[in-house]
Amino acid sequence: MSVDFKPDLVALDIDGTLLDPDTDTISDAVKAAVRRAVDSGAQLVLATGRAFLGTAPVLDELGLTSGFALCSNGSVLVDVARREPVSVASFDAAPVLRALQEHLPGAIFAAEDVGVGNLVSAPFDPDKLHGPQRITPIDELTAHPVPRLIAEWTEHDPAELAETLAGVRLPSCTISVDTYEPWVTVVPEGLSKGAALEKLRTELGIAAGRTFAAGDGTNDFEMLSWAARGVAMGQAPLDLRATADDTIGTVAEDGLAVELNRLFA
Repeated sequence: MSVDFKPDLVALDIDGTLLDPDTDTISDAVKAAVRRAVDSGAQLVLATGRAFLGTAPVLDELGLTSGFALCSNGSVLVDVARREPVSVASFDAAPVLRALQEHLPGAIFAAEDVGVGNLVSAPFDPDKLHGPQRITPIDELTAHPVPRLIAEWTEHDPAELAETLAGVRLPSCTISVDTYEPWVTVVPEGLSKGAALEKLRTELGIAAGRTFAAGDGTNDFEMLSWAARGVAMGQAPLDLRATADDTIGTVAEDGLAVELNRLFA
């Protein structure tokens, strides 16, 4: 990587990268660094597992008024200026839900209704599943195609969840296990942050060699591999750090701010 590398497209994960999950805040240093990147002319894209309703407050907090956000692990593309989705990919999640019920007894489920909230089999923590929740019979959750299905394996931890699903093949979907919560996020087959970013990069006419991404979770593997420079946060799992081009400081250390300020000095 050239010492004068300055990306034209900057893709940033939210939770654990921009926002510290322990404090549920974005530091002033990170906000200033994001603003510096935008003012330098970079196309900034938030790429997150969050739904659109959970992403919008972060866009507001960062003062972003243009560009795009990729929500629900790439299933939903949002026009930031209009604050509305411009494309939504969905899939038949019914067979996936049935398979997850078998492997994760006692799990609760949420099916995203874009811009409205979630249909849920039982209440989720509202601080984690953003937007209104509507209790729905389990057999009706996936009566229609959805962009994102979440399973929360209550009273278990993410490591146990990952171990349980290791090697399990689920039909026609892409899954990721959350780094911080016992959640499985399921989106349409072939979709990931990386795949969605590549499509957006092509549409925007940005050179592949002028891309940067930062993330900390298991849903960031494809994104960091996609970027010309992909960096893992210091608290990220070891396998993600090994995949990344570099490891920066932790979210608590404002690692992202240091990296962005270096790139856009």
